[in-house]
Amino acid sequence: MHAPTQDPLQRERDHLAASRSALRAMREDVENLDLKDVTGTWVSAAVLQRQIDERIAALADFAHTPLFFGRLDYLHAISEELAEGGTGEQFYIGRRHVHDASGDPMVIDWRAPVSQPFYRATRTDPMDVERRRRFGYTGGELTAYEDEHLTDPAEADSASALLAAEIEKPRVGPMRDIVATIQPEQDEIVRADIGGTVCVQGAPGTGKTAVGLHRVAYLLYAHREKLARTGTLVIGPNSSFLSYIEQVLPALGELDVAQATVQQLVAHVEVRAEEPAEAARLKGDARMAEVLRRAVRAGITLPTEPCVVVRGSRRWRVPAYELVEIIEELSNREIRYGAAREALPQRIAHAVLLKMEQGGEAPDDRVQDAVARNAAVKAMVKECWPPVDPAKLVHRLLGDAEFLAACADGVLDAEEQAAILWAKPGRSVRTAPWTAADAVLVDEATDLVQRTSSLGHVVLDEAQDLSPMQYRAVGRRCSTGSATVLGDLAQGTTPWATASWQEALRHLGKPDSHVEELTKGFRVPEEVIAYASRLLPAIAPGLAPATSIRDLPDSLTVTHIPDDLACAVVEACRKALTHEGSTGLIAADARIPLYAAALAEAGLPHLSPGAETSADARLTLVPASLAKGLEYDYVVLDEPAAVIAGEPDERTGLRRLYVALTRAVSGLHVLHTEPLPDQLQR
Repeated sequence: MHAPTQDPLQRERDHLAASRSALRAMREDVENLDLKDVTGTWVSAAVLQRQIDERIAALADFAHTPLFFGRLDYLHAISEELAEGGTGEQFYIGRRHVHDASGDPMVIDWRAPVSQPFYRATRTDPMDVERRRRFGYTGGELTAYEDEHLTDPAEADSASALLAAEIEKPRVGPMRDIVATIQPEQDEIVRADIGGTVCVQGAPGTGKTAVGLHRVAYLLYAHREKLARTGTLVIGPNSSFLSYIEQVLPALGELDVAQATVQQLVAHVEVRAEEPAEAARLKGDARMAEVLRRAVRAGITLPTEPCVVVRGSRRWRVPAYELVEIIEELSNREIRYGAAREALPQRIAHAVLLKMEQGGEAPDDRVQDAVARNAAVKAMVKECWPPVDPAKLVHRLLGDAEFLAACADGVLDAEEQAAILWAKPGRSVRTAPWTAADAVLVDEATDLVQRTSSLGHVVLDEAQDLSPMQYRAVGRRCSTGSATVLGDLAQGTTPWATASWQEALRHLGKPDSHVEELTKGFRVPEEVIAYASRLLPAIAPGLAPATSIRDLPDSLTVTHIPDDLACAVVEACRKALTHEGSTGLIAADARIPLYAAALAEAGLPHLSPGAETSADARLTLVPASLAKGLEYDYVVLDEPAAVIAGEPDERTGLRRLYVALTRAVSGLHVLHTEPLPDQLQR
């Protein structure tokens, strides 16, 4: 690493200052656009103004965010097209494109083709790069640089100190982008083609969530016009998780990416209740799709009387057998219930028009539309193909034992039907509140009636916890688009957690998707991940243990506390806060009130998961059920036995513990009074 007083560093600082000035000029050019003489309607003017506002926001310069983080010196000239209009052999790589007044690039977007060697080039395959330079920053100021001469045989391979420093930066505030530290195996996933769905099985600390978010940013860059029409969506496990990741895409200049939980996607009814795990598991079973399909179509009946349409002085009669043929043909086509219902009056009207033509008349399309609106036709449609309200249908299905038995015949046995019925002792059907699993059933029924709109790309994180019916709900949102599926089978903590990615992808509607496995960790220290991996044979025997590039001695402490565990945990938090960065106290959900009171009494302010940490508030009290996906520099883990006991079975409890053990970036302190699980006592 070069000393910060050398002239080359000053030249890089000068380029940074010039780039910031250029970015400011780009923003001012947009701000100064005059829309007074723009022709068109007020709607088009409003749309244009919105686009300008978004462009201004995308050109924001954040003082503490490096404008560029690397430089590539090519051996040979790069084509003008590849270099986004630039000429020459030296390119600065950053979070967004910046050009000077002449249009020549001063910073190249990390997603541009010319930037790819920054992540992929090696000594064995330098990709025509002579030198790769990384920059170090402190508080937004460029303080150091580090060079790799990829074509110099005399220079030995060595680990990048700046890369390691960037990875190990303290975690204060929401999740950061990893644009400066993307590794080759991660970059391959980020830049995978939009045409296919990618599934990433990632061990803790391998950066799978960040990879998924950067993939969205890359796809928006490479396919902006297409995705601007079809839209993108990031789906996370809970609101705390979404709050934690929400700043990553804006930091990369992408502002139009929606975020939601699965529950928010299916919010057709108000969820106000919980139910036994077995009932929720059954409602999430893929077999419920067939039960609902039968329920939606249960009201279809075949007519026994003709349909008689009066037009002026003439009467036109469509016999019952023709009506039966029309209804059976529509039913056998398996098109959406609502679409078939809309087509039925037109089909009946067409049959009437044929009879009119046979009678010597010459009706046109306007006559057919009028016949389709005829009272007799409308009455026939209402009787034979009645309208369906999805919520009312599911309410009837779960509240009417006879209706459920008819729809579930041969699909669910009597015991399973009884488990999902609302009508139980002390609970009337009329007042039964909706549960989360019920809402997913309503979403399925809604799609059976009317097709759900599809997006261009969906990122599904923590996917291992979804039920088959939830996968179907997500799959409907990308039925004509692609998806990035992220998760870790070892972290599945729901009773319906998926057993394999092949099964999950089949329910998602993407059975031919490619599965990538990330096992090299960049976040969790080796000592910590090795300790947590002792649980893998019990919770996910088919997965390979993760490794870590970060070897931090003494990053793991396990302490047995004979008595007054709460006091020892609070003191461990106080000690962790003497280090720079964030601290998370993870405890079983039932023990959270205990520690909320203990921390308050000790004068240690704490935050809730998802709240943004700051210099004055760096301690977060985390229920074990919400720890998934979060990370802290230092983690204090209270009583593993209580974490396990808080789950319905031991395997799920061990998986929950595995999640809690793998949230630390720099240090993990486990404190316990009760015995540790056998796997951790080896």
